[in-house]
Amino acid sequence: MEITTIGLDLAKNVFHVVCCNQAGKVLKKKKLTRNKVLPYFAQLPPCLVGLEACGSAHYWGRELEKLGHTAKLLPPQKVKPYVHGQKNDYNDAAGIAEAVTRETIRPVSIKTIEQQDLQSLQRMRSACVKERTALSNQLRGLLGEYGIVINQGLSQVRARVPEILEDAENDLSPQMRRWILRGYRQLLKLDNEVVFYTRELEVISRQHEACQRLQALPGFGPIVAVAFVSHVGDGLAFKRGREASASIGLVPRQHSSGDKAKLFGITKKGNAVLRSLLIHGARSVVRHAEGKNDSLSLWINRIRAERGKNKAAVALANKLSRMGWAMIVNKTEYQPESVSFSN
Repeated sequence: MEITTIGLDLAKNVFHVVCCNQAGKVLKKKKLTRNKVLPYFAQLPPCLVGLEACGSAHYWGRELEKLGHTAKLLPPQKVKPYVHGQKNDYNDAAGIAEAVTRETIRPVSIKTIEQQDLQSLQRMRSACVKERTALSNQLRGLLGEYGIVINQGLSQVRARVPEILEDAENDLSPQMRRWILRGYRQLLKLDNEVVFYTRELEVISRQHEACQRLQALPGFGPIVAVAFVSHVGDGLAFKRGREASASIGLVPRQHSSGDKAKLFGITKKGNAVLRSLLIHGARSVVRHAEGKNDSLSLWINRIRAERGKNKAAVALANKLSRMGWAMIVNKTEYQPESVSFSN
Protein backbone atom coordinates (compact mmCIF):
# COMPACT_ATOMS: atom_id res chain seq x y z
CA MET A 1 0.00 0.00 0.00
CA GLU A 2 1.19 3.52 -0.72
CA ILE A 3 2.12 6.17 1.82
CA THR A 4 -0.83 8.39 2.81
CA THR A 5 0.16 9.81 6.21
CA ILE A 6 3.49 11.09 7.52
CA GLY A 7 4.60 12.17 10.97
CA LEU A 8 7.45 14.68 10.90
CA ASP A 9 9.34 15.33 14.14
CA LEU A 10 10.88 18.79 13.79
CA ALA A 11 14.29 19.79 15.11
CA LYS A 12 17.04 22.30 14.39
CA ASN A 13 19.28 20.07 12.30
CA VAL A 14 18.15 16.41 12.35
CA PHE A 15 14.54 15.51 11.48
CA HIS A 16 12.78 12.16 11.85
CA VAL A 17 10.07 10.92 9.50
CA VAL A 18 7.61 8.04 9.92
CA CYS A 19 5.51 7.13 6.87
CA CYS A 20 2.24 5.17 7.23
CA ASN A 21 -0.40 3.76 4.92
CA GLN A 22 -4.13 4.32 5.15
CA ALA A 23 -4.49 1.51 7.71
CA GLY A 24 -1.94 3.18 9.98
CA LYS A 25 0.82 0.62 9.38
CA VAL A 26 4.35 2.04 9.43
CA LEU A 27 5.93 1.57 6.00
CA LYS A 28 9.11 3.57 6.31
CA LYS A 29 11.27 5.45 8.80
CA LYS A 30 13.83 8.02 7.80
CA LYS A 31 16.30 10.37 9.48
CA LEU A 32 16.98 13.54 7.50
CA THR A 33 19.28 16.51 7.85
CA ARG A 34 17.74 19.94 7.43
CA ASN A 35 18.79 20.47 3.81
CA LYS A 36 17.36 17.09 2.75
CA VAL A 37 13.84 17.48 4.17
CA LEU A 38 12.22 19.30 1.25
CA PRO A 39 13.92 17.20 -1.49
CA TYR A 40 12.70 14.05 0.28
CA PHE A 41 9.09 15.26 0.45
CA ALA A 42 9.26 16.54 -3.15
CA GLN A 43 9.61 12.98 -4.46
CA LEU A 44 6.68 11.65 -2.40
CA PRO A 45 3.04 11.60 -3.62
CA PRO A 46 0.70 14.12 -1.92
CA CYS A 47 0.26 13.04 1.70
CA LEU A 48 -1.22 14.22 4.97
CA VAL A 49 1.76 15.46 6.97
CA GLY A 50 1.51 16.04 10.70
CA LEU A 51 3.84 18.37 12.61
CA GLU A 52 3.88 19.60 16.18
CA ALA A 53 3.16 23.32 16.52
CA CYS A 54 6.61 24.40 17.72
CA GLY A 55 9.50 26.55 16.56
CA SER A 56 9.70 26.86 12.73
CA ALA A 57 6.55 24.71 12.30
CA HIS A 58 4.70 27.41 10.34
CA TYR A 59 7.63 27.69 7.90
CA TRP A 60 7.72 23.95 7.29
CA GLY A 61 3.95 23.82 6.97
CA ARG A 62 4.00 26.47 4.23
CA GLU A 63 6.86 24.75 2.37
CA LEU A 64 5.19 21.33 2.49
CA GLU A 65 1.95 22.75 1.14
CA LYS A 66 3.88 24.28 -1.74
CA LEU A 67 4.96 20.73 -2.62
CA GLY A 68 1.33 19.58 -2.78
CA HIS A 69 1.07 17.97 0.65
CA THR A 70 -1.59 18.71 3.26
CA ALA A 71 0.20 19.96 6.37
CA LYS A 72 -1.46 20.00 9.78
CA LEU A 73 0.08 21.59 12.87
CA LEU A 74 -0.97 19.83 16.07
CA PRO A 75 -0.76 21.15 19.65
CA PRO A 76 2.04 19.20 21.40
CA GLN A 77 -0.15 18.40 24.42
CA LYS A 78 -2.63 16.69 22.09
CA VAL A 79 0.09 14.53 20.49
CA LYS A 80 1.52 13.25 23.79
CA PRO A 81 -1.18 10.59 24.45
CA TYR A 82 -0.43 8.97 21.06
CA VAL A 83 3.30 8.52 21.72
CA HIS A 84 3.88 4.89 22.68
CA GLY A 85 6.95 3.29 24.23
CA GLN A 86 10.08 5.09 25.37
CA LYS A 87 10.88 8.68 24.47
CA ASN A 88 12.77 8.88 21.20
CA ASP A 89 12.40 10.81 17.96
CA TYR A 90 10.95 7.94 15.90
CA ASN A 91 8.28 7.26 18.53
CA ASP A 92 7.47 10.98 18.58
CA ALA A 93 7.08 11.01 14.79
CA ALA A 94 4.90 7.87 14.93
CA GLY A 95 2.71 9.51 17.56
CA ILE A 96 2.31 12.57 15.33
CA ALA A 97 1.39 10.35 12.37
CA GLU A 98 -1.33 8.70 14.46
CA ALA A 99 -2.63 11.91 16.02
CA VAL A 100 -2.91 13.78 12.70
CA THR A 101 -5.59 11.31 11.51
CA ARG A 102 -7.85 12.08 14.48
CA GLU A 103 -10.64 14.44 13.51
CA THR A 104 -11.24 15.35 17.17
CA ILE A 105 -7.87 17.16 17.41
CA ARG A 106 -8.20 20.72 16.18
CA PRO A 107 -5.07 21.70 14.23
CA VAL A 108 -3.28 25.01 14.61
CA SER A 109 -3.78 27.18 11.54
CA ILE A 110 -0.60 27.77 9.55
CA LYS A 111 0.36 31.42 9.70
CA THR A 112 1.13 33.38 6.57
CA ILE A 113 4.36 35.35 6.29
CA GLU A 114 2.38 38.55 6.90
CA GLN A 115 0.94 37.12 10.12
CA GLN A 116 4.39 36.06 11.30
CA ASP A 117 5.75 39.53 10.52
CA LEU A 118 3.04 41.14 12.64
CA GLN A 119 3.56 38.65 15.47
CA SER A 120 7.34 39.11 15.38
CA LEU A 121 6.96 42.87 15.66
CA GLN A 122 4.64 42.40 18.65
CA ARG A 123 7.11 40.05 20.34
CA MET A 124 10.05 42.40 19.82
CA ARG A 125 8.13 45.28 21.34
CA SER A 126 6.99 43.13 24.27
CA ALA A 127 10.57 42.04 24.92
CA CYS A 128 11.72 45.67 25.11
CA VAL A 129 8.86 46.58 27.44
CA LYS A 130 9.70 43.63 29.69
CA GLU A 131 13.40 44.50 29.76
CA ARG A 132 12.62 48.15 30.50
CA THR A 133 10.36 47.20 33.42
CA ALA A 134 13.01 44.85 34.82
CA LEU A 135 15.72 47.51 34.58
CA SER A 136 13.49 50.11 36.20
CA ASN A 137 12.76 47.78 39.12
CA GLN A 138 16.44 46.95 39.44
CA LEU A 139 17.41 50.61 39.68
CA ARG A 140 14.73 51.17 42.32
CA GLY A 141 15.93 48.13 44.26
CA LEU A 142 19.60 49.08 44.15
CA LEU A 143 18.90 52.64 45.30
CA GLY A 144 16.64 51.28 48.03
CA GLU A 145 19.69 49.54 49.54
CA TYR A 146 21.14 53.01 50.14
CA GLY A 147 17.98 54.29 51.76
CA ILE A 148 16.82 56.10 48.63
CA VAL A 149 13.19 55.19 47.89
CA ILE A 150 11.56 55.79 44.49
CA ASN A 151 7.84 55.24 44.05
CA GLN A 152 6.59 52.68 41.57
CA GLY A 153 6.25 53.65 37.93
CA LEU A 154 8.59 54.40 35.06
CA SER A 155 7.81 58.10 35.21
CA GLN A 156 9.00 58.21 38.83
CA VAL A 157 12.31 56.54 37.91
CA ARG A 158 12.87 58.88 34.97
CA ALA A 159 12.21 61.95 37.11
CA ARG A 160 13.99 60.95 40.31
CA VAL A 161 17.24 59.34 39.14
CA PRO A 162 18.79 62.59 37.74
CA GLU A 163 17.88 64.37 41.00
CA ILE A 164 19.43 61.58 43.07
CA LEU A 165 22.64 61.63 41.05
CA GLU A 166 22.98 65.39 41.54
CA ASP A 167 22.33 65.19 45.29
CA ALA A 168 25.73 65.25 46.99
CA GLU A 169 24.20 64.65 50.44
CA ASN A 170 23.14 61.02 49.90
CA ASP A 171 25.35 58.00 50.57
CA LEU A 172 26.06 57.08 46.96
CA SER A 173 29.76 56.59 46.22
CA PRO A 174 31.28 58.07 43.05
CA GLN A 175 31.50 54.67 41.35
CA MET A 176 27.91 53.82 42.30
CA ARG A 177 26.73 57.11 40.80
CA ARG A 178 28.56 56.18 37.60
CA TRP A 179 26.91 52.77 37.48
CA ILE A 180 23.42 54.13 38.19
CA LEU A 181 23.92 56.73 35.46
CA ARG A 182 24.83 53.99 33.00
CA GLY A 183 21.71 52.04 33.94
CA TYR A 184 19.62 55.19 33.57
CA ARG A 185 21.00 55.79 30.07
CA GLN A 186 20.20 52.19 29.19
CA LEU A 187 16.64 52.81 30.37
CA LEU A 188 16.35 55.81 28.06
CA LYS A 189 17.62 53.70 25.15
CA LEU A 190 14.94 51.12 25.85
CA ASP A 191 12.37 53.94 25.88
CA ASN A 192 13.48 54.83 22.36
CA GLU A 193 13.24 51.19 21.24
CA VAL A 194 9.70 50.89 22.59
CA VAL A 195 8.73 54.12 20.82
CA PHE A 196 10.22 52.80 17.56
CA TYR A 197 8.30 49.52 17.66
CA THR A 198 5.10 51.29 18.72
CA ARG A 199 5.36 53.63 15.74
CA GLU A 200 5.93 50.66 13.43
CA LEU A 201 2.75 49.07 14.76
CA GLU A 202 0.82 52.30 14.28
CA VAL A 203 2.05 52.61 10.67
CA ILE A 204 1.04 49.03 9.91
CA SER A 205 -2.36 49.51 11.53
CA ARG A 206 -3.00 52.55 9.29
CA GLN A 207 -2.02 50.62 6.17
CA HIS A 208 -3.88 47.39 6.99
CA GLU A 209 -7.56 47.50 6.05
CA ALA A 210 -8.72 44.96 8.65
CA CYS A 211 -6.80 46.75 11.42
CA GLN A 212 -8.47 50.02 10.48
CA ARG A 213 -11.95 48.48 10.81
CA LEU A 214 -11.09 46.72 14.08
CA GLN A 215 -10.00 49.98 15.71
CA ALA A 216 -13.63 51.10 15.67
CA LEU A 217 -14.30 48.47 18.35
CA PRO A 218 -14.16 49.73 21.95
CA GLY A 219 -10.83 48.85 23.55
CA PHE A 220 -9.11 48.21 20.20
CA GLY A 221 -6.16 50.49 19.53
CA PRO A 222 -3.40 49.96 16.93
CA ILE A 223 -1.47 47.50 19.12
CA VAL A 224 -4.50 45.33 19.94
CA ALA A 225 -5.73 45.40 16.33
CA VAL A 226 -2.38 44.28 14.91
CA ALA A 227 -2.07 41.53 17.53
CA PHE A 228 -5.60 40.32 16.76
CA VAL A 229 -5.01 40.19 13.00
CA SER A 230 -1.68 38.39 13.48
CA HIS A 231 -3.51 35.70 15.46
CA VAL A 232 -6.80 35.36 13.57
CA GLY A 233 -5.58 36.08 10.04
CA ASP A 234 -8.52 35.94 7.64
CA GLY A 235 -10.61 34.20 10.31
CA LEU A 236 -11.44 31.20 8.11
CA ALA A 237 -9.59 28.80 10.41
CA PHE A 238 -12.45 29.22 12.90
CA LYS A 239 -16.05 28.17 12.22
CA ARG A 240 -17.56 30.65 14.66
CA GLY A 241 -16.59 33.47 16.99
CA ARG A 242 -16.52 31.23 20.03
CA GLU A 243 -13.74 29.15 18.48
CA ALA A 244 -11.66 32.28 17.94
CA SER A 245 -12.30 33.33 21.53
CA ALA A 246 -11.39 29.84 22.79
CA SER A 247 -8.08 29.98 20.91
CA ILE A 248 -7.23 33.07 22.98
CA GLY A 249 -8.28 31.38 26.23
CA LEU A 250 -11.27 33.65 27.00
CA VAL A 251 -13.98 30.98 27.34
CA PRO A 252 -14.92 29.34 30.68
CA ARG A 253 -13.40 26.08 31.87
CA GLN A 254 -15.97 23.32 32.06
CA HIS A 255 -16.28 20.30 34.35
CA SER A 256 -19.68 18.75 33.71
CA SER A 257 -21.14 15.32 34.38
CA GLY A 258 -24.65 14.05 33.77
CA ASP A 259 -27.14 16.86 34.28
CA LYS A 260 -24.71 18.94 36.32
CA ALA A 261 -22.94 21.58 34.25
CA LYS A 262 -20.15 23.44 36.04
CA LEU A 263 -18.37 26.44 34.58
CA PHE A 264 -15.30 28.03 36.14
CA GLY A 265 -12.87 30.80 35.25
CA ILE A 266 -11.45 31.22 31.76
CA THR A 267 -9.16 28.51 30.37
CA LYS A 268 -6.18 30.85 29.82
CA LYS A 269 -5.10 28.66 26.91
CA GLY A 270 -3.75 29.83 23.60
CA ASN A 271 -2.37 33.29 22.85
CA ALA A 272 -1.50 34.79 26.25
CA VAL A 273 -0.15 38.05 24.79
CA LEU A 274 -3.33 38.80 22.84
CA ARG A 275 -5.49 37.76 25.80
CA SER A 276 -3.66 40.22 28.05
CA LEU A 277 -4.03 43.04 25.52
CA LEU A 278 -7.75 42.39 25.04
CA ILE A 279 -8.43 42.33 28.78
CA HIS A 280 -6.43 45.51 29.40
CA GLY A 281 -8.34 47.23 26.60
CA ALA A 282 -11.62 45.96 28.04
CA ARG A 283 -10.69 47.31 31.50
CA SER A 284 -10.46 50.79 30.04
CA VAL A 285 -13.88 50.45 28.43
CA VAL A 286 -15.40 49.14 31.68
CA ARG A 287 -13.89 52.04 33.61
CA HIS A 288 -15.43 54.63 31.30
CA ALA A 289 -18.82 52.90 30.90
CA GLU A 290 -20.23 54.20 34.18
CA GLY A 291 -22.92 56.80 33.63
CA LYS A 292 -23.38 56.04 29.92
CA ASN A 293 -26.69 54.79 28.52
CA ASP A 294 -25.74 53.13 25.21
CA SER A 295 -26.47 49.38 24.91
CA LEU A 296 -22.85 48.30 25.39
CA SER A 297 -22.35 50.45 28.48
CA LEU A 298 -25.63 49.27 29.99
CA TRP A 299 -24.57 45.65 29.46
CA ILE A 300 -21.15 46.34 31.01
CA ASN A 301 -22.64 48.11 34.02
CA ARG A 302 -25.08 45.25 34.61
CA ILE A 303 -22.28 42.66 34.55
CA ARG A 304 -20.13 44.89 36.75
CA ALA A 305 -22.92 45.29 39.33
CA GLU A 306 -23.60 41.55 39.41
CA ARG A 307 -20.05 40.15 39.26
CA GLY A 308 -17.53 42.95 39.72
CA LYS A 309 -15.29 44.94 37.42
CA ASN A 310 -12.73 42.19 36.77
CA LYS A 311 -15.28 39.66 35.51
CA ALA A 312 -16.95 42.41 33.51
CA ALA A 313 -13.63 43.17 31.79
CA VAL A 314 -13.04 39.49 30.93
CA ALA A 315 -16.63 39.08 29.68
CA LEU A 316 -16.22 42.15 27.50
CA ALA A 317 -12.88 40.90 26.13
CA ASN A 318 -14.58 37.62 25.23
CA LYS A 319 -17.41 39.43 23.45
CA LEU A 320 -15.05 41.80 21.62
CA SER A 321 -12.93 38.92 20.33
CA ARG A 322 -16.03 37.32 18.81
CA MET A 323 -17.12 40.60 17.30
CA GLY A 324 -13.63 41.17 15.89
CA TRP A 325 -13.65 37.73 14.27
CA ALA A 326 -17.05 38.42 12.69
CA MET A 327 -15.86 41.77 11.32
CA ILE A 328 -12.79 40.14 9.73
CA VAL A 329 -14.65 37.19 8.20
CA ASN A 330 -17.62 39.20 6.94
CA LYS A 331 -15.56 42.31 6.09
CA THR A 332 -18.03 44.53 7.89
CA GLU A 333 -17.80 47.73 9.90
CA TYR A 334 -18.58 48.03 13.60
CA GLN A 335 -22.19 49.15 14.02
CA PRO A 336 -22.90 49.51 17.75
CA GLU A 337 -26.61 50.20 17.30
CA SER A 338 -27.11 46.80 15.62
CA VAL A 339 -25.23 44.72 18.22
CA SER A 340 -27.24 42.79 20.81
CA PHE A 341 -25.92 42.80 24.38
CA SER A 342 -28.70 40.78 25.95
CA ASN A 343 -26.47 38.12 27.55
